[in-house]
Amino acid sequence: MIILNYIYFLIITLLGLKFLTMKRGVMVNPLNREQKMVMDGPEMFWVLTFSTGLLALSAPGALDLMAIRLMVLEIFCIVGLFICKRSPQWSPAIVLYLLYIVWLVIGLSYSPAPGYGFRVILKYLYPLLIMLFASATVRDKEVFLKAGLGARLVAVISIPVLIIPMLNWILFPGVFWYGTASAIHYITMCVFSLALFYYTDERRKNLLLCVLFMLPCILWVFRTSIMGTTLALMTFFFFKYKLKSLPVILGIVLLAVVAVFTIPALKEKMFKDSENVSIEQLQRGEISKDDIESNARFAMWEDLQGRFYNEKELMGSGIGSVQNYMYSNFVFGGLKVPHNDYVQISCDSGIIGVVLYLLAVFAIIVHSFFVYQKYTDVSIKMCAIVAGSSIAGVALTMYTDNVVNYSMATLSYPFGFYGMMLGLIKGEK
Repeated sequence: MIILNYIYFLIITLLGLKFLTMKRGVMVNPLNREQKMVMDGPEMFWVLTFSTGLLALSAPGALDLMAIRLMVLEIFCIVGLFICKRSPQWSPAIVLYLLYIVWLVIGLSYSPAPGYGFRVILKYLYPLLIMLFASATVRDKEVFLKAGLGARLVAVISIPVLIIPMLNWILFPGVFWYGTASAIHYITMCVFSLALFYYTDERRKNLLLCVLFMLPCILWVFRTSIMGTTLALMTFFFFKYKLKSLPVILGIVLLAVVAVFTIPALKEKMFKDSENVSIEQLQRGEISKDDIESNARFAMWEDLQGRFYNEKELMGSGIGSVQNYMYSNFVFGGLKVPHNDYVQISCDSGIIGVVLYLLAVFAIIVHSFFVYQKYTDVSIKMCAIVAGSSIAGVALTMYTDNVVNYSMATLSYPFGFYGMMLGLIKGEK
């Protein structure tokens, strides 16, 4: 079955190369399936790339196809920026993110492991290229919808595959990203479906799909993606209703808290002594950090920061320091990743790196919010609300997971919607 991953990789890569270099092609119009629409090569490549980010192609025993696929896509995006006849759009958020990448490159100069540092930079570089390529390529709502609906279709297919072991092991071994990465990917698909619920006629279908994308993180008891989904929904309703959304936001928070204390599997995973922890204790402020079941993550983070951050707070120890340490030594029971991207950023790039990254994320949220309030075009509003709310949720998951390691399936989607938003604004002008 390993050979299937190589076949899928070759098919997607060759198809992407073909699309990118085409002058024009034809796809089904997402607004009217009985009609065809003509698109140029970069538009077709964008639809393919955005639709297939959830494909990892990482069967055990295969070469590191994920890393190869990531590098190929980055090369294609760079080439595509030159092929595309339209110019990429810039914003304060993109400039801040570019400054962050520049700071990472500077970090190579004092890194103890430039090889690992280069690999880390590639993972952070992909969202930037996705933003720029989307902003240059997308000018029409049909292209935006085609890409978004394509990504959602692949996500829907992935749910039964990941839930039913037989399908995953036999028919699709390693084809989709594993559960934690997919659950974070579903955050963006959840709010995208909610946006379609509000702004298209297929309200029942889109509401059901919105709920569907919430279920895996609950069934799998993934605390990280539950938190991310909760924050994404809260941000979504704040975008839409502003201060009037506060009762809804409060309701979402209360629902999340009740779920933690009433769903046995979630409560057991959340607390060390789940039988003796109650919601009444939370109300009295008697639950502390020590009661949280971190699976020794807190101790690991303290150890890493003691090695690479303390006394180097401003600049860190150099990009790739954490990965070099964890890959070159058997530490923390054999873990290779710290399960906290912000700890890794602080250790590798210091306070400067953390501040630049968070400023870029914050700038996307703020810019998306103002775009949503300003523009009346439905496609622009949908891109804005999905980009702003999903980046908030995904950025939160970075606190307790290795989101950057699978940026192809996670970070690229909020950034991709933001890039499409910029492109659609340019198209309207």
